[in-house]
Amino acid sequence: MAVQTQHVVRAASLADVRKTGCLSVHLDGHTVVLFAYGDQVYAVDNRCPHMGFPLDRGTVRDGILVCHWHHARFDLASGGTFDQWADDVRAFPTEIRDDEVWVDLTPRVDPIEHQCKRLQDGLERNISLVNAKAVISLLEGGVDPAEPFRMGLEFGTRYRREGWGQGLTIHTCMMNLLPYLAPEDRPRALYHGLSAVANNSDGAPPRFLIHPLPTETTDLATLKRWFRHFVEVRDAEGAERCIVSAVRAGADGREMADMLFAAATDHRYLTIGHVLDFTNKAFEALDVVGWEQAELVLTSLVNAYAGADRMEESSQWRTPIDLVELLEAAFEELPAIVQAGKNRREAWSDDGRLVGVLLSDDPKAIVDALVDALSRGCPAERLAGIVTYAAALRIAQFHTSNEFGDWDTALHTFTFANAVQQGLKRIGTPVGDDAYIPLLRGVFDAAMSVYLDRFLNIPAARIPQPNGKAANPPELLNELQAMLDRQQQVNEAGALVAQYLYGGGEPEQLLAMLGRLLLREDRDFHTIQTIEAAFRQYSQRRGTPEGTNVLIAAARYLAAHAPTMRAQGQTFTIAQRLQRGERLFEE
Repeated sequence: MAVQTQHVVRAASLADVRKTGCLSVHLDGHTVVLFAYGDQVYAVDNRCPHMGFPLDRGTVRDGILVCHWHHARFDLASGGTFDQWADDVRAFPTEIRDDEVWVDLTPRVDPIEHQCKRLQDGLERNISLVNAKAVISLLEGGVDPAEPFRMGLEFGTRYRREGWGQGLTIHTCMMNLLPYLAPEDRPRALYHGLSAVANNSDGAPPRFLIHPLPTETTDLATLKRWFRHFVEVRDAEGAERCIVSAVRAGADGREMADMLFAAATDHRYLTIGHVLDFTNKAFEALDVVGWEQAELVLTSLVNAYAGADRMEESSQWRTPIDLVELLEAAFEELPAIVQAGKNRREAWSDDGRLVGVLLSDDPKAIVDALVDALSRGCPAERLAGIVTYAAALRIAQFHTSNEFGDWDTALHTFTFANAVQQGLKRIGTPVGDDAYIPLLRGVFDAAMSVYLDRFLNIPAARIPQPNGKAANPPELLNELQAMLDRQQQVNEAGALVAQYLYGGGEPEQLLAMLGRLLLREDRDFHTIQTIEAAFRQYSQRRGTPEGTNVLIAAARYLAAHAPTMRAQGQTFTIAQRLQRGERLFEE
């Protein structure tokens, strides 16, 4: 903080302060309360830092100032609080000159540094209002959103022994959503992410990192092989040491993605897709904060790997048709299939029939269609995108006669398929390098999960089609906002989104509105995953009927899970009002 010129002003006569014991004054834009206590006169900001109540209505006893609204307590001399949810109140040095009280208004604390400290306090103590106030202040102070995101990421990966979980996934989803949101909604998204991390870590023991191997002589291929073995036998510590050793030895993002995604697909659809999805989000988080955080972030994944449920052990993947047996037969041929397709990439084109096969009730036909597409030159990432679109259609056609919990079944397939595609993008498919082939198994896993989800579309909800009617886009967006104030608006929300896009509405405004409607609800892990993945998938299909169907799916899922109590949004709104200087204690 730059050195400030001293700014001392006259506040009041000493007699006036002693006469009342407490006197509030306005000094160059500050409202300051003076307390005569003992032989001293003390000055503090008259606004309680918790929720703005006037401190001149409080009392002082034994040198402690107590606010009379929520009973926050402060050291009168320093302003330091004894209640961490309240924050320190600003104290001003005073001096007596010729029976006059003078107050020094010179700033003594860097506001950005202070708000970073408060954000850390909020994370450590899981205080949502503190997190909200800190985020608003930091962003209004010009801080890059990546900085509070980094703080939340570091906290979540250090102070939750189980490692990466829902909190960090929500945190990364919210960061990914920022470019789609209106500027005024971005602080709210960061608040939701940070509060999710704090809540997910609350009461958990910290995580202590394992050191790398003593020397860096072990090559990356060996570390990768060992890592997969340790995951296979569920040895989290051995797996973690391989990760940290590989990063310390200089492995880059692509090499580490190859290492982790290979292990994430050695078994089928680990923990209904969460392991691979968490891995993808960890790499996306590193894209924001930089590779120097790789050891801390990537090692947080190992417990999920070692403790994962494996779908080979699930009856629905084994009976009445053994899907695992079908997949393993195809996997044996994958290297040859990929090789055959490399010389035919210019010849492959998708005429739309593959999606129809993916939505069929014949798992062998689905596997055969995937193999055929690869052998005819379909790029791996493109194939993953087609499977992800099929998974989105399961949500777009989800019938409301299903049980409510079945929304999550469709969601898991969709976000898993999206993560596979993003992972293939990250690894890439350069000529002569087959590192992506292990992850390619995830495309087949996703396709089998789409198959298993077929009951969700019996009967299938009708996907809205263009109707030729003129649309008033701004009016439709307002209608969507009001619609999600009511329950059971699933089909109506999907139809409105279709009408908006087919009627020429601007996609960016629709995305911003869907993001706003997500943020006003209380956090739901799966809804946040759905919206973030849908936005990602729409960006690849903008302006197409397929893109419209993806956003129809997103709107239907969001409508199914709205409205909530919106308690978390109320906390953020309080923080906004306090930042604007509003007097919450008045009508």
